[in-house]
Amino acid sequence: MKTEQLMIVKKELDLLKKHLKDSNLSEYNKNQLLAELGSAKVVKEDELPDDAVCIGSEVEIQEVLSERKYTFQIVFPSEANMKENKMSVFAPIGTALLGYRVGSKVQWEMPDGMRTFAILKVTHQKAQAS
Repeated sequence: MKTEQLMIVKKELDLLKKHLKDSNLSEYNKNQLLAELGSAKVVKEDELPDDAVCIGSEVEIQEVLSERKYTFQIVFPSEANMKENKMSVFAPIGTALLGYRVGSKVQWEMPDGMRTFAILKVTHQKAQAS
């Protein structure tokens, strides 16, 4: 499967690079992520397309083989809560989707084997004022 170019903001690129070093990703996923990050187009936050997955995005995906759909928000690990459909950016699917756009198909090795996901919809959540 062809690697598509990611569109990502610098702080998320840096986060994924650090994750790459410190994680226990499978060899396939490490190589995949390394290739994706190496060709990623780094953009400013206000230049990120509305349909690009980033931290805070709500994403609807479909697993290609089973056609099952999933919707969740990609968040920092401290905010992850599956009961609220909040997936850590460091969960395998969170890492796999970051930087991809609607219409992309992403292949990633999941705990139960290789899977391909189609990105159906991306909605950006407004940042919470802290």
